[in-house]
Parts: sequence; C-alpha cells; structure tokens
Amino acid sequence: MTGKNSLSSEWHSHSVRIYYEDTDAQGIVYFANYQRFMERGRTEWLRDYGISQEALHRTHGMFFSLVSTAVKYRKPALLDQQVVVMTRVQEIRGIRIVFAQEVRLDTAAGALLTSAECVAVCIDATTLKARRLPETLKQVFLPSAAPQ
Repeated sequence: MTGKNSLSSEWHSHSVRIYYEDTDAQGIVYFANYQRFMERGRTEWLRDYGISQEALHRTHGMFFSLVSTAVKYRKPALLDQQVVVMTRVQEIRGIRIVFAQEVRLDTAAGALLTSAECVAVCIDATTLKARRLPETLKQVFLPSAAPQ
C-alpha cells in the first residue's frame, strides 16, 4: 500500500526501472546503487505525507541523515528490469527513525532482491547537531510506524 493513510503493517512502494547507468559491466545492478534506490523510497515515503526535503529544511529547520544501514543482498537485479522499493517505519524514538526497506522484482509480491534496516536521525539545519523529531512531524508519521 502507498500513502499516509496506510496501516502500520503496510508498506509504501516506489517503482524503479534499472538503467545501464545502474549496472556493472555484466548488466547486474552495482551493489551501492541499491542505497540510491532506497533513498528514493524514503524520500517518496516522505513526499506521500505532503512533505518535501526542501520543506523540512525551510519550515522545520531540519533534515534527516542516515547514521547506519544494514543491507542483505539476496539476488541481483538486471538491466531493464523493474523493481519496487518497499519502505515502512519500524520505530520512531527521540532523534531517530528506523526504516525497514526491501527491493523486490516487478511488484510488492515479487522476488526479494535486497533488504535493509536504515536508521536516520533528525539534524538541526543550523547547528548540524542531532535534535529530537518535532512533535508535529512525529504525530504525522506515527500511524505508519510498525508495531513494536
């Protein structure tokens, strides 16, 4: 499922076509490009709440920055395939948001290619120090947080 009205157990989805620029000489997606695909998935998840990265900076004086990622590469994606980046929130606490992400072939029910847990922290745009997620944003995001 997609969007801000999704239940906590549902995933946001974002489709990505694999282009030549995404692959190595063998036509297999270069491992670091999965990180780019997942960044797009998190950005589109945020956008579905009506919030752009620019608006976070302008309105809330903050941005998100990844502090850790744990990625498991299971199967390769190939040139010209369509993949779906699945994103959901596992936890929101203090300064951090923990995302579960998957990259699947063709559809949300397609073969699992890559899975990851990505931890982002809220950063003050002026001081560049970690800060708590504003309560107004936390309340917006909470309906999509997976049960603990």
